[in-house]
Amino acid sequence: MKMTMKILVPLATLGAAGAIAVGSGATFTSQTGNTISSVTSGTLTQTNSKDGAAIFNLSNLKPGDTLNGSLTLTNTGSLPADFGLTEVSSSNGFTADNLSLTITNTTTGTSVYSGTFGGLVDGSRTDLGVVQPGVANTYTFTVKLATSTPNADQGKSASAVYQWDSVQANGGTTNQ
Repeated sequence: MKMTMKILVPLATLGAAGAIAVGSGATFTSQTGNTISSVTSGTLTQTNSKDGAAIFNLSNLKPGDTLNGSLTLTNTGSLPADFGLTEVSSSNGFTADNLSLTITNTTTGTSVYSGTFGGLVDGSRTDLGVVQPGVANTYTFTVKLATSTPNADQGKSASAVYQWDSVQANGGTTNQ
């Protein structure tokens, strides 16, 4: 029995060493991860300081009078936008060019329109350019009744309805 023990002890030791060698085969590893990736759409909004109200309103206009009215448009969205002005409808009962209109972007000093009152093509959009988010522009409307306006224009009237719009400015894809 002594011999069997002499053989079994070395075999058991060899088996245990083999198990340790196989079990301790360490391997290096590495991992990385990302949090939830997300996409949020931008917004396209604007404010109009005179939304739903007249830009100007004057009665009893006489030859030589000048009337000014203004409003401020602000791009309150998160995207750059192409702004535009459309004269939706207009009427002008005055003779020839006696009643004139000038529209100026007084923020940038840019002339938008200068001509006869109601002379913008009804339903046609006038481009005002790209306005960045948070930027405000003030537009001044100046109406003049010519000093040479004849008696035939007494009691005449003119009116116009304006609409302001903004369209997403095309900027392509953004890589972040």
